[in-house]
Amino acid sequence: NEVREKFGRTAKKAARQSPVREEGGAAYDCAMDKNTPLRAEGILRAALGYFVLTGDVTPDFVLGLGFTDDIAVLTAAITAVSAHITPAHRQAARYAIADNC
Repeated sequence: NEVREKFGRTAKKAARQSPVREEGGAAYDCAMDKNTPLRAEGILRAALGYFVLTGDVTPDFVLGLGFTDDIAVLTAAITAVSAHITPAHRQAARYAIADNC
């Protein structure tokens, strides 16, 4: 899936600054899960979209600051819908990370 691959590439860049890979991957799996409520799915898709799109408040190439806004948005979204991110989503994210490393 192209979106998952782009998320993976962006997360790998950000991983040096934050443990976003696993939680971001779990958020992605939750957003794609047909059992996730529409509101939670929308919040996660919006945050993940902001994370992977290059045009944002702080350009990602700015050393030390580039991913801070992306990580803040993603963290806020994950916190808002954390009840819907299941252990199965987290396990799927761990497997995906292991396969891509």
